[in-house]
Amino acid sequence: MDPFDETLAQRLGDATAAALAKALGVVTVGDLLHHYPRRYAERGELTDLAALQVDEFVTVMARVDKVETRRMRNRKGSILDVVVTDGVGRLSLTWFNQPWHAKALTVGRVGLFSGKVGAYRGQRQLANAEYQLMALEGAAEAPALGEIDTSSEMDAVSEFTTGLVPVYPATAAMQTWRIARCLAPILDSLENLDDLLPDDVRARHHLVGLREALLGIHRPKARTDVEVAKTRLKFDEAFVLQTVLAQRREAMDRRPAVARLGTGDGLLVAFDARLPFELTQGQIEVSADVSADLAQPHPMHRLLQGEVGSGKTVVALRAMLTVVDSGGQAALLAPTEVLAQQHFRSITELLGPLAGRGMLGGSDRGTAVVLLTGSTPTAAKRKVLLDIISGDAGLVIGTHALLEDMVQYRDLGLLVVDEQHRFGVEQRSALTERGDVSPHVLVMTATPIPRTVAMTVFGDLETSILSELPKGRSSISTHVVPSAEKPHYMERTWQRVREEVNAGHQAYVVCPRIGDDSSPDDDVIEVVDAEGSENDIGTTAVARRPPVAVLDLLPTLVDGPLVGLRVAMLHGRMRSEDKDAVMRDFALGGIDVVVATTVVEVGVDVPNATAMVVMDADRFGVSQLHQLRGRIGRGSAPGVCLLVTDAADRSPARERLAAVAATLDGFELSRLDLEQRREGDVLGALQSGRRSSLRLLSVLRDEDVIVTARDEATAVVLSDPDLIDHQALREAVRRATADEAVRFIDKG
Repeated sequence: MDPFDETLAQRLGDATAAALAKALGVVTVGDLLHHYPRRYAERGELTDLAALQVDEFVTVMARVDKVETRRMRNRKGSILDVVVTDGVGRLSLTWFNQPWHAKALTVGRVGLFSGKVGAYRGQRQLANAEYQLMALEGAAEAPALGEIDTSSEMDAVSEFTTGLVPVYPATAAMQTWRIARCLAPILDSLENLDDLLPDDVRARHHLVGLREALLGIHRPKARTDVEVAKTRLKFDEAFVLQTVLAQRREAMDRRPAVARLGTGDGLLVAFDARLPFELTQGQIEVSADVSADLAQPHPMHRLLQGEVGSGKTVVALRAMLTVVDSGGQAALLAPTEVLAQQHFRSITELLGPLAGRGMLGGSDRGTAVVLLTGSTPTAAKRKVLLDIISGDAGLVIGTHALLEDMVQYRDLGLLVVDEQHRFGVEQRSALTERGDVSPHVLVMTATPIPRTVAMTVFGDLETSILSELPKGRSSISTHVVPSAEKPHYMERTWQRVREEVNAGHQAYVVCPRIGDDSSPDDDVIEVVDAEGSENDIGTTAVARRPPVAVLDLLPTLVDGPLVGLRVAMLHGRMRSEDKDAVMRDFALGGIDVVVATTVVEVGVDVPNATAMVVMDADRFGVSQLHQLRGRIGRGSAPGVCLLVTDAADRSPARERLAAVAATLDGFELSRLDLEQRREGDVLGALQSGRRSSLRLLSVLRDEDVIVTARDEATAVVLSDPDLIDHQALREAVRRATADEAVRFIDKG
């Protein structure tokens, strides 16, 4: 058995293993070895006590400054008051009826103190804190233990007499020193570890061995030991992940596909001739890359990312028409019915008669375009399924319904996946791995992705970027509306909406939730906690009122500031035909204002819409706000986006909104979005309920490591695709994929 797979129960006993699993989610020896210290403490570096916040769980290093025992006033018993200091600030520690702690907590002793920060009479304190004292200078005795069962099997622990003291991410039930105790016997027995890095790779990049790295991060003697260890372990994380992605690319390249060369006088030529606008240079160049991929006898796997409104759909449609010209079919997979319906409308409108082959007024050079969603009526679904399996439908557009086994294609040549971050690997594979011959795949996203994130999250795909907006797109101005500080700004907000409508334009009002019950709303993709802080032990969130809801706000607007305007609602729980009717009416100008959830986030294209009000904007993520804002300013008139928030001035939430208001650069905002999220979230690990594979590696800051690891991993996989000669690496890859850690970005 791989030593990293050994269970902690085998090494530490059932009780300790259960405690670690419950407190930290670690189960195996590998899990615990990769539970790295958050920081390191030294005798001369006491924690800044002034930075502590009430309700935080903390682990601090401080010096005992005062010890006093006093009797309780109104009942029997005593209170032990201890004051610790960092040399400037002070923190009170209090124990009730536990006078024996005074024997160990003598003035001058230095230790780690853990607990939840409370406040009493205006002073911060830890009640019934647990602690670990450092050995006295020159002494070799074991440290004093606060609130620890010294009879347990976890007593074998470094005595913290020299070197750095690791401070681990901990919980109230599993303190940092208890984690160190659990690690001690495992670190003591680290011998003859099979190294996942090939010797030549390690030598080429001057990396230490795996055993040395693990000892260096858990038992460093100096700061340089930590840095050397982190350099090696970061490379491991990048290398394993890039190996997984390189294997995926290699496996896809081994699958056969039909080369789709198109024709010189088919649908594509006819479509280009009827386009009412000129393609941008970016669209021309990306289309050329896609055409070259389609002409290969192995599947294309390309990511097309571009700003909102950059023309990705036209590029995708041109690729789809190339496949139809080659005798195949193309399917477009969208995450929501609203988006699927929007694609169906826009594609049929762009194609005109070319979308109506076999119909009155249709072109003989054209093809049939069909729509399939979960709410397609049974009779209509039977007709659509027949058109697909017979090949009469060259273009198939739909939602997850396209993934069902009952949907059989005559010759699926291309799969276009829109808003890929809303789908997982398995969903994409449901169509690409059905038969012996794979379709080509084009993945689209309007969420800009930094290069290194694309290399890790979409690392099995070649990447194309559309950064140039089509001619005629208007500017968008964005403003933050602080509703709590300046309530009168809300009156002006609704006046601004009326002004746009009076000028002949239309508007969106976006709310975080529907409001028909207390359960989470299907349309809320990403709600970000506006306040809170993270520290050594946990996160504290500030209680807030419920988010603004569509069903609550709509009547208020209709009877109040928007009285007399044509206002309608739109959300994900409406019947499909009702949603489609609202969007059609809005697109035709029959509705002035749509009050909606984030169902309008992607794909909705109404050029006459120029205003958007986002209620509780701080509850949305940066990238999501950028997506929402992209629904306006799509015509010749400029757009205005108003971000309403009750978040406090200078709070992280307000800073986030100010950043959105300051730029329309989606790539800049995507970096901000990722910087403000926990690093592991980019792989979607939290949604799967498992630990992230990224503990040290930063996909934003460690670009050089990721690029180097990608090159090395690609070379290894090319020479040994199944890693037969790299067993330790093979085991590391198995663990990573078994933990579901390598997933695409998912905001759902």
